[in-house]
Amino acid sequence: MIILPAIDIKDGNCVRLFKGDYATVQKVAESPYKAAQSFADAGAEWMHMVDLDGAKDAKLVNADLIADVAKSSGLSVEVGGGIRDMKAVEYYLSRGINRVILGSAAVKNQQLVIDAVKEYGDKIVVGIDAKDGMVRAEGWIDNSEINYIELAKRMEDVGVKTIVFTDIDQDGTLAGPNLKQLDDLAHEVSCNIIASGGVAVLKDILNLAELDVYGAICGKAIYTGSLDLKQAIEMTNKI
Repeated sequence: MIILPAIDIKDGNCVRLFKGDYATVQKVAESPYKAAQSFADAGAEWMHMVDLDGAKDAKLVNADLIADVAKSSGLSVEVGGGIRDMKAVEYYLSRGINRVILGSAAVKNQQLVIDAVKEYGDKIVVGIDAKDGMVRAEGWIDNSEINYIELAKRMEDVGVKTIVFTDIDQDGTLAGPNLKQLDDLAHEVSCNIIASGGVAVLKDILNLAELDVYGAICGKAIYTGSLDLKQAIEMTNKI
């Protein structure tokens, strides 16, 4: 299982939200560059980055900054937030980003996912963000009538290989990931599953490893110090 430390960008700053609520924004690092460097120093190989302004505004907002931070970090990077068309997908992939995450587009524009997967294969990841099992979009503001497992199956059918799953009620809470929903998802689709939301301590990492998910995104826990990134990476390397 890979550990993906996270950087969320809003107004050019490295921030965290509580349960996806933009009113709870909190700056958590001096700069995204320094945060990324600390991840590399801890032994991370991957980094997860999100353009929060982009997710809300449905367009690329912090893309130049994100691409530059990714390049300077030397890490493999996946990016989400505001990627709504092929031009945005191409922007990131042409600048060395390894994977792009389509979230709202998976709900509202399945053809984009189909076209992107056809063009870029496993560089296309789908982000499924759910509250009470139902998918949300547009920076988690819009409700939908789609169950997260149903959407995952649709994405698998069109060739998506990797899914980032977030239980919104756990995100930023340090209350532990939603192991039941993740386990259910892992049993329903053959895609690689990256768990996002709620990771607080090493035990959470162990619990996710036992589910045999592909990856775990860690954000707030790293910044608060409740999770030692280096220790978590070393532990997963031994499993």
